[in-house]
Amino acid sequence: MNKPFVADTHFKNEKFHQNPLAKADYEECVFEGCQFQNGYLDNQNFVDCTFKDCDLSNTNVANTIWNNVQFESCKLVGVSFDKSETTFLTIAFSQCNLTLAIFYELSLQKTDFSGCNLSQADFTSTDLTSSNFTDCNLDNTLFENSILDKADLSNAFNFNINPEINSLKKTKFSKEELIGLLKKYDIVIV
Repeated sequence: MNKPFVADTHFKNEKFHQNPLAKADYEECVFEGCQFQNGYLDNQNFVDCTFKDCDLSNTNVANTIWNNVQFESCKLVGVSFDKSETTFLTIAFSQCNLTLAIFYELSLQKTDFSGCNLSQADFTSTDLTSSNFTDCNLDNTLFENSILDKADLSNAFNFNINPEINSLKKTKFSKEELIGLLKKYDIVIV
């Protein structure tokens, strides 16, 4: 059964955690101030869509397609993006709260996370080549077997990245935060 097609629609201040968003193919839609928390966005298709000031915390996104989707100032606490459909996966985040979000084993090359709170997020075995983490809080964020080649972590803070188990070729760091690469060694820098 084919899903309905919804294009060029602006959804504003909708409470989709009470009445779920209809299963459809959404193209060039804007979701502004919408509430999805603890709800279901599984098996949806979003193409060229923007989410602004939305709360998607703990939302089920299993098998959802995110193709060129922007999240701006959204709350995405605990979202398991690793359960999403990986074909065509292109997402970008700006000023979002991604605490406890899971990106396990995803290919997120050239992904923008600028100004985000990524506390306790999981990037295990994730390809983040050329991604942007400028001004991100990476407190207790898990990087293990991750590819951060050419990624920009300038002005990123609170990170603890082990260079022995992650790929960091030509990765950008600010001098002030280089201690985040040495925490494993429990040394004191004065």
